[in-house]
Amino acid sequence: MKERKKIILAITGASGSLYAVEFLRIMAELKVEVHGIISNAGRQVLQLELGLTAEQLPDCRWFAIDNFAAPMASGSSLYHGMAVLPCTMGTLAAIANGNSNNLIHRAADVCLKERRRLVLSVRETPFNRVHIENMLRADQAGAVICPAMPAFYHQPRAILDLARDYAARVATVLGLEVPSMQRWQGLHDGD
Repeated sequence: MKERKKIILAITGASGSLYAVEFLRIMAELKVEVHGIISNAGRQVLQLELGLTAEQLPDCRWFAIDNFAAPMASGSSLYHGMAVLPCTMGTLAAIANGNSNNLIHRAADVCLKERRRLVLSVRETPFNRVHIENMLRADQAGAVICPAMPAFYHQPRAILDLARDYAARVATVLGLEVPSMQRWQGLHDGD
């Protein structure tokens, strides 16, 4: 029997909680097990943007931000990868510089050292030089920098369509096949 994939989802205090919610819905559809970590600021933004608590989000087992005994704190625990969705510039800086101040940072560090997929959905604009240098350092360490920039070519009709499409993109970057994702098919004659 094929073993169920496990993904780590970290939610930090940047705007974009809807992306994480849609990501969890996609993981449920794909029957991927999700272990989650949410920062204190992430909890505040989730409540502000969506009126939700982490415990109200679908199909996720949550671990405390200060729980360094959690499975994802060790490379011997098997995870397919990790998404930080959304990712603050402070979280990016900690990951890029190897500072494991909390479980989000440590889990990301473990993914990098074990050569597992790590997707950082950075959420800030405009970027300053420090942000760009930290993105470069994280990329050089093996992370994928995937800014929260939704696409419009699939002609979304609502914000939820944008969030779902972006969340599906994050899932594919993690190496998961999302059958419902709308993919670019190119322009057709007459378009």
